[in-house]
Amino acid sequence: MSNTELLHLGTQKDELLYRRLMLQAVEEAQAAHPVPVPPSNQITPSPGFCVKTQGGPEGEQPGKVFVNVCTSPAVPSPPSISEEQLATLLDSSDPTSFRVPMSLGEPHNEFDTGGNVCTAYDVVINPEFYERAKGSELFMNFLLIVVLEGLEDKYHIQINKEWKLLKNRKFMGSLSQQHVRTRPRPVIQELSSGSSQLPSNQPKERESIVQPKYRLLREPASGQPRFLVAEINLPKMTSSSSLQLDLGEDRVVLSTQPSRLPCLEFDLPWCVQQEESSAQFNRDTKILHITMPVKE
Repeated sequence: MSNTELLHLGTQKDELLYRRLMLQAVEEAQAAHPVPVPPSNQITPSPGFCVKTQGGPEGEQPGKVFVNVCTSPAVPSPPSISEEQLATLLDSSDPTSFRVPMSLGEPHNEFDTGGNVCTAYDVVINPEFYERAKGSELFMNFLLIVVLEGLEDKYHIQINKEWKLLKNRKFMGSLSQQHVRTRPRPVIQELSSGSSQLPSNQPKERESIVQPKYRLLREPASGQPRFLVAEINLPKMTSSSSLQLDLGEDRVVLSTQPSRLPCLEFDLPWCVQQEESSAQFNRDTKILHITMPVKE
């Protein structure tokens, strides 16, 4: 074996050891400072409209699928955007940067007008965005594409993107209550090996920061990972008080207050469990660790 091969092998071993030590440190920090599970509200959605299409598990004969698009003020509204801005965004290289908050309900079996069994899904969105979609064909098409793709990703099914809007029916079956999280953002815990008090001559927070560097690690390093760990280097930060972390199933957005302008956004290669994820900012190393269990 050449010296180059030996050096490469040693680098791999060092990286694996580093990952194990890092995860061990994160687990110890979580045990010492447990993060409470964010609370949720039980809501009863209001009926909106119903669309009919076809779908089902991959490889199986597709059946009738009804999607009940409902509303609740408990679901936040997406950022305000015009038709022109949405059209420009859809033509861009990253149309997924505009996210529509929604609650995807569990599938339930119903009977159609012919007495045949069908599958219905309840999807809850903000009422303001619902009204915006009703008044615009562009927003309506965009909303339904996002809804159908969300159902496909969550339930591992395939849904035909050709749908029919039902004129005389606002929903199929009965609308079930859903749980909506009341605090969607994980709390950022501060860790430090020194004093918990900051020196008085240093600012406690910073309104904005430049694009930080980050790296995304997985554990184990091969096969299906159990955890994703994001390391974000924030050398100018002295406290986490000005940071705001939004964690989606497959996306991380880090912003600063009070401007709330995203300073870092990146997609995740696997869907994660948002409720069980945690974040720690180490004031000594200036690194924000985000530990995210991967969905099975």
